Amino acid sequence: MTLKDKYINPLTDFGFKKLFGVEPNKELLIDFLNQLLPSIHQIKNLTYTKNEHLGSSEYERKAIFDLYCESESGEKFIVEVQKAKQNFFKDRSVYYSTFPIQEQAKKGDWNFKLAAVYTIGILDFIFDEHKTQNELLHTVKLKDQNDNVFYNKLTYIYIELPKFTKSDNELQSKFDKWLYVFRHLANLQNRPVVLQERIFKKLFEAAEIAKFTPKEKEQYEESLKYYRDLKNVVDSSKEEGIKEGREKGIKEGKVKKSIEVAKEMKTDGFSLEKIARYTGLSIEEIQKL
Repeated sequence: MTLKDKYINPLTDFGFKKLFGVEPNKELLIDFLNQLLPSIHQIKNLTYTKNEHLGSSEYERKAIFDLYCESESGEKFIVEVQKAKQNFFKDRSVYYSTFPIQEQAKKGDWNFKLAAVYTIGILDFIFDEHKTQNELLHTVKLKDQNDNVFYNKLTYIYIELPKFTKSDNELQSKFDKWLYVFRHLANLQNRPVVLQERIFKKLFEAAEIAKFTPKEKEQYEESLKYYRDLKNVVDSSKEEGIKEGREKGIKEGKVKKSIEVAKEMKTDGFSLEKIARYTGLSIEEIQKL
């Protein structure tokens, strides 16, 4: 496969981590996150922490986040890109959020005071229950029966990217501009006039494929292949009117494609959890491959 695009796709694993998951580019992640966060939790600086977390016993599943970071004031952020609908996606989000909560426990006397935890999902799909709604940004907190916030230190933020349809001359807010980047960066040949701020200049420079090392180009090609294979599986399923993915059964040919993608990813050393997220196959199915 020969790379013809000028800029990387930020929804691929490699592209997302290249732009937002490395120390030289953390300014990009800070700027993006600050468009989503309340004023009291605006980030001035952050540190990346390990993205693999193990359960407290050998019987508990581990969690591997796309990005996991902490602000100067202690807030913790899980940032995930989800490329296709997955069974029990919301369950997984809640499960993942328990790791940064549990790791705050201190030995000895402890008053149980916790730092705020944010789980942020950049979704390349629309929740089935939201298909008739126009809102693309969903901020979820723990509330009581009167819709009052019961606990304000645990927040889930989901962005349904397919709902963002603005053209470059319709962009108004910084949030609009970031969503436009996520949706269209890989198809651009030049930086649009509306994205001339310094932060976007930095992003476009970091995203230029011609500046990659041969090893980085190879890694991106592999990541892009997985992304396109997955999109082919998902798009074919939509065309055939399969609304519930694997819960209602994907036709044999599409299952075969998912299995081929899973085998390649397994050979290349991807975790079972990440393969499951890409393909929609269960952990048990992947283990048998």
